[in-house]
Amino acid sequence: MSVPQICVLILGAVMSEPKTPTPTPAGDTYKGWVFKWTNYIKGYQRRWFVLSNGLLSYYRTQAEMGHTCRGTINLATATITVDDACNFVISNGGAQTYHLKASCEVERQRWITALELAKAKAARMQAESGGGSQNSEVQSALRTLGSKVEDLSTCNDLISKHGSALQRSLSELDSLRLTGEAGDKIRQVTERATLFRITSNAMINACRDFLTLAQAHSKRWQKALQAEREQRVRLEETLEQLAKQHNHLERAFRGAAQANATTDNKSSTGPGKGEASDEDDDNEFFDAMEEAPEFITVPEPLAMNQESPSELVPLKKRRTRIPDKPNYSLNLWSIMKNCIGKELSKIPMPVNFNEPISMLQRLSEDLEYHELLDKAAKCQSSLEQMCYVAAFSVSSYSTTVHRTGKPFNPLLGETYELDRRRESGYRSLCEQVSHHPPAAAHHVISDRGWTLRQEITVASKFRGKYLSIMPLGTIHAIFEKSNNHYTWKKVTTTVHNIIVGKLWIDQSGEIDVVNHTTGDRCHLKFAPYSYFSRDVARKVTGVVMDKDGKAHYVLSGTWDEKMEFSRVMQSSRGGENGTEGKQKTVYQTLKAREVWRRNPLPEGAETMYYFTALALSLNEQEEGVAPTDSRRRPDQRLMEDGRWEEANAEKQRLEEKQRSARREREREAANQHAPHDTYKALWFERCEDPITGEQVHIYRGGYWEAKERGSWEGCADIF
Repeated sequence: MSVPQICVLILGAVMSEPKTPTPTPAGDTYKGWVFKWTNYIKGYQRRWFVLSNGLLSYYRTQAEMGHTCRGTINLATATITVDDACNFVISNGGAQTYHLKASCEVERQRWITALELAKAKAARMQAESGGGSQNSEVQSALRTLGSKVEDLSTCNDLISKHGSALQRSLSELDSLRLTGEAGDKIRQVTERATLFRITSNAMINACRDFLTLAQAHSKRWQKALQAEREQRVRLEETLEQLAKQHNHLERAFRGAAQANATTDNKSSTGPGKGEASDEDDDNEFFDAMEEAPEFITVPEPLAMNQESPSELVPLKKRRTRIPDKPNYSLNLWSIMKNCIGKELSKIPMPVNFNEPISMLQRLSEDLEYHELLDKAAKCQSSLEQMCYVAAFSVSSYSTTVHRTGKPFNPLLGETYELDRRRESGYRSLCEQVSHHPPAAAHHVISDRGWTLRQEITVASKFRGKYLSIMPLGTIHAIFEKSNNHYTWKKVTTTVHNIIVGKLWIDQSGEIDVVNHTTGDRCHLKFAPYSYFSRDVARKVTGVVMDKDGKAHYVLSGTWDEKMEFSRVMQSSRGGENGTEGKQKTVYQTLKAREVWRRNPLPEGAETMYYFTALALSLNEQEEGVAPTDSRRRPDQRLMEDGRWEEANAEKQRLEEKQRSARREREREAANQHAPHDTYKALWFERCEDPITGEQVHIYRGGYWEAKERGSWEGCADIF
C-alpha cells in the first residue's frame, strides 16, 4: 500500500526573504505564496497557491498557472481542521493531505475563512446539481443492469439454440460408430459443448438473481441517500453561516482597533488607517453579512433524536486491573499422583491452581466476540451468516491460549449475570443446575436480533502427562429476523505438561455447525498440534455447504489469532489422496476476507492470569446482583485479593456446606420415597430440547424482573 502524500504548507514569508505579498482575492479567486513540504531532504519549498471555484491548486511559480498545475484538492469533499494557533490541515480523505502553517493567526484565519466559504459554496452547488438526480441514480443503474441482463438472456437463447444444434450434429457423428482416435475426439467435443452450455446458463441465472436482489433493496437505498443528502445540506448551510459570522466579527474587531489607534495618534490619515483600508479591501471577497445574527441554531444529528433517555446516561467505567498473581510454589505431583483416571471435578484441588473466576464466568467469556453475532444478524444470505456463526464458535477458544489456571467449580444454585445491554445490547445469565454431573445452563438475549443458549457439562480426565477436558452439550444460536437456528458442540481441550515442563493448551477435534432452518452446514476441523507437522500451529479449516452438499465458502485460520473466509467459485476432486484413502477436494476461491481477529491482551496481562479486558471486569463488584452471584463467592474474592491461605480455608467451608445441603435433600427424598435427589434449578427448567431431543435446562424467565424489584426470596443460601 502506498503511503498517502503529506504536504506541509507555510503561508506568508520567511524572515530571511523579502516580504511576500498578502494573498489577494480577485472575484471568486484567492491567491498567495505558500511554502509546501516536499520531502525530508528538500524540506519546505515556495509555491504559488490559487483558490478558485471550489478548487485549491498550487504551482511552482506564477508563470506555471497557464500550463502546469502541481496538485489540486476539491474543497467540496475536503475536511479543514485547525491544529494550533498558526497550523491547519486540508485533506480530501484520500492521497492528498496539505498541512498548512501561516505566519500569524490573522493570516491563518483569512485562509480558513476563504477556504470554508469556498467549501460551503462548492458543496451547495454540487448538491443542487447532483441532489435532484440522486433519487433516480439507483433506478437508472437498475435499468442499465436490466438492459444488460436482457442482452445476456438473448445471448443465452442463441447459445442454447446453437448449442443444441451443435450437439445434434455431434450425436449424428457419434452414431456413425467411429472407432479409435476419431471416436474419442468426438465424445470429448460433445462433453465440452455440454459443459459450455451449462456454464452459460449458470452465468445468466446469476446475473438475473443479482438484478432481482438490487431491485428488492432499491427503495431502502433511495431513502438512505435522501436522508444523507438532507443532513449534509443542513450542515453545509450551518458551516457557511458560521464562516460569515466569524468574518463579520473579525472585521468589526479590526475596525474597533483601528478607531482606537486613530484616537491615540490624533490623526485620521496616518499609515495605520491606510493599512486598515487595505485589509478591508482584502476582505471584500468573503461577502460578509452586513447584519449577522447574534447566534445560530445548529441542527441536531438524526442519531441523537433516536436515542432513548437511558442511552444518554454515561456508561459505567469497567476496571482494567486486578491484584497481581502471587508467586506461590506447590508440589503438583504430591496432589495428583493418586488421581490418575479420575474426574477433575472430584479432585480436591487447592486454589493455587485456580484463576479467580468461576466456571460460570468462564462460560460467559464466550461473548468476548459477540459482535460476530451482531453482524450475522444483519446478513441477508444464510450461507454468509453461517460464516460469522462458525467464526464465533472458533473465537471462544482464543481466550484459552495462555489460560492454564482452573476456574472455580460453581456451587449448586450459583448464578452469574453479565448485563451489557447498554454497552453491547445483550444480557447473559448462567446458573449451575446440576452438581453430579456438574452442569451449567446459559442464556443470552440480544437487542440486536439474536439469542444464544447452551448447557455445558464438563467431563475431564487426568492422564498423567496431560489433562483432557471434554465439554458435553449443545450450543444454540437463534436469529430473530431470519428465524435461522444453529447448533454446534465444543471440541476437546488438552492441557499438556501437567507434571514436568511448562503448561500449554491445545484444542483438537471437529465441529459441525448446522442451520436447522435451511439445512446449511459448516464442518470445522481443529488440527491437533504436532511437532512434525508443516502446518501452522492451532490451525482451523472449514467448509460451508448448502443442504445439497454444494460448497459455497471456505474458512481458514487459527483458533488463537484470526479467521478468514473465501467464496468458492469451483470445486473438483484432486488426484492426491487425503486421509484414510479419501480423495481430496480442491476449491477454487475468490480472495479471502477477514471475518474475525483476536483482541490484544491488556498491558500487564502476564501478571493477571492472562485475563482479557472482558475477563478483568467479570468479577468486579456490582450492586443489585443475586445473592447467589459468583461475584459474592468469598473464597474466590479472597483469592483475587492474593489471600490464598484464607481462600483455601473458605473453599473447604463452602464445599462442606454444599455436601451438608445435598445430604439433607437426600434425606427428604428418602422420606418422600423419591428415587433420587429432588433438586430443581431456580431460573432454568428441565425439558426436552425441541431441536436435538436432549434433556436440557432452558431459561424459564423471571431473573431480570426479580432484579428490577430487588426481590430474591427464592435464592438459596449457598455462600
